[in-house]
Amino acid sequence: MTLVMKFGGTSVGSAEAIRETTELVRQSIAEWGQVVVVASAMGSKPIKVTDLLLQGAETAAHGDSHTYRTLATQLRQIHLQTIQELVEDAAERDSLVREIEQFVARFSDLCQAIAVLGELSPRALDAIGGMGEQMSVRLVAAYLRQQGIPAQAVDATELIVTDNHFTSATPLIEQTNVQTQARLGKLLQMGITPVVTGFIAATKEGVTTTLGRGGSDYSASILGRALHAREVWIWTDVDGVMTADPRLVPEARTIPELTYREVSELAYYGAKVLHPRTMRPVVESHIPLRIKNTFNPTHPGTVIVYNEDEQQHDGIKAVTAIKALSLITVEGRGMMGVPGVAARTFKAVAHSHANVLMITQSSSEQSICFVLPEESSAAVVAALQEEFASELEQRDIDRIWPFEPCAIVTVVGAGMRGTPGIAGRLFSALGDAAINIVAIAQGSSECSISVVVGTADVPAAVQCIHNLV
Repeated sequence: MTLVMKFGGTSVGSAEAIRETTELVRQSIAEWGQVVVVASAMGSKPIKVTDLLLQGAETAAHGDSHTYRTLATQLRQIHLQTIQELVEDAAERDSLVREIEQFVARFSDLCQAIAVLGELSPRALDAIGGMGEQMSVRLVAAYLRQQGIPAQAVDATELIVTDNHFTSATPLIEQTNVQTQARLGKLLQMGITPVVTGFIAATKEGVTTTLGRGGSDYSASILGRALHAREVWIWTDVDGVMTADPRLVPEARTIPELTYREVSELAYYGAKVLHPRTMRPVVESHIPLRIKNTFNPTHPGTVIVYNEDEQQHDGIKAVTAIKALSLITVEGRGMMGVPGVAARTFKAVAHSHANVLMITQSSSEQSICFVLPEESSAAVVAALQEEFASELEQRDIDRIWPFEPCAIVTVVGAGMRGTPGIAGRLFSALGDAAINIVAIAQGSSECSISVVVGTADVPAAVQCIHNLV
């Protein structure tokens, strides 16, 4: 059985963290047989290696030829100190030091070139941004070998093939599967544990790319699909996906199992869970994806599956909220029956490059409401007023106005579809708490129900809804 395990920056952020991670790998090999490790760059608060790399590149682009040199020294110290604390064999230690020095020198050379040109291209940003993973996997693999576990660092540029959309590349599935199976399959058959860089990949021509938001998690998912893994585990610093934000609801608890659709809804509406793109490769291949806590490894965490028997999981599973929003309303009695009003509305919104989070419309067609980030509000209202200038003048549209600040509170649970009365219980709970609902949206799938409330009402709304979970 093959298990893919991804470790984030805190799990490889220090010598002690790498020791703890190695023990988790050892235990998993004993239980599963074949394990593939995917690692992020070193990242313990307040210092994260990837942030240092990107800071060096960005300051160089502004003509700063000093900051990246200071950061290069800091990068060198972070990694060399960890090597000194971890690696006992002199030859292994010297080899690692040389590799780290090469990466740091390349970082400095690239930043110098950027400073001379005064331009930071997406391609250069990817070349620099992925170096942290390339350094960390070499440290982890060396310590695994020291602990008697055959291991080899592997750059994902040898495995994951993407298009050339730098900073957020899209994997090419067939080529990735072939290269991953050939390279990692051979190592696993030899009893060697691959330690693979997260976040980075390469084009067909071998140019380094990165996978964008949640890149290292995405890497693990891609490799899990390619290797037909039994499961993929994402190690983080929480016990899994919670029923609510514990800062708002102290009694929030871990959800044992969620569907891909449920997690996608939670992520969209502000919950700090995996990005939907991260989950898709394995979940659609019916490979369970499990979120576990590095600091509480015996906890089973949350497992994400493609689909479950929704009838067995009635009611609400989780509640989440996203704040700092604006509800824009276009209303007017003259809108009734006039074709194209909605199309023109959202065309104007699109031209403003605003992200619409929720839409609702009255059945009488006298108003259209939609929610977007508060910082986009003024530009969108201005664009709509320009688009509907003649209708406003003729009073076909009475007004276009924002309600802000507001928030979307969303309840999620695929099993709500087969459970009568969920909406009634939800609205009764909010009413009993004297919370005013400004707008409502629910998809036909009934996987989620969203309500818009004033920002000040968010804590009370989340708490009273969570009492229904």
